[in-house]
Amino acid sequence: MQADFLDAHARHWEDAEYLFRARRWANADYLYGMAAECGLKRLMLRFSMAINPVTGSPADNKDLKHVNNMWARYESYRSGKVEGIDYALPVANPFANWHISDRYAHQSNFDQARAQDHRTGARMVRNLIAKAQCEGML
Repeated sequence: MQADFLDAHARHWEDAEYLFRARRWANADYLYGMAAECGLKRLMLRFSMAINPVTGSPADNKDLKHVNNMWARYESYRSGKVEGIDYALPVANPFANWHISDRYAHQSNFDQARAQDHRTGARMVRNLIAKAQCEGML
């Protein structure tokens, strides 16, 4: 299937919000990371990230990472682009303690505070996506 980062961003966010309200911290936390990752990749695509035309996935192996490693990578695409001036993220990566393998961890390892931190990070990306859509960039 062809990758659609914008659609994936939206559906992961919506499901994460549903799970957060249901106090399902582990899965909400995981999906906030996935939502942020997909949103960043969609913005990176706008800022010239190369993709595999067959899959729609990033062509460069450096871009096949997850959100904990994408925060700084996003900046490398955004910086130096005129259209990227107003699309900066905070230097501190709210997903530094998020890892894709956490999906295998026992749910007792997750709490509201952890999910809230990642929710805040995902919301930062979501706000940039909304801004890009309003400004006709996406």
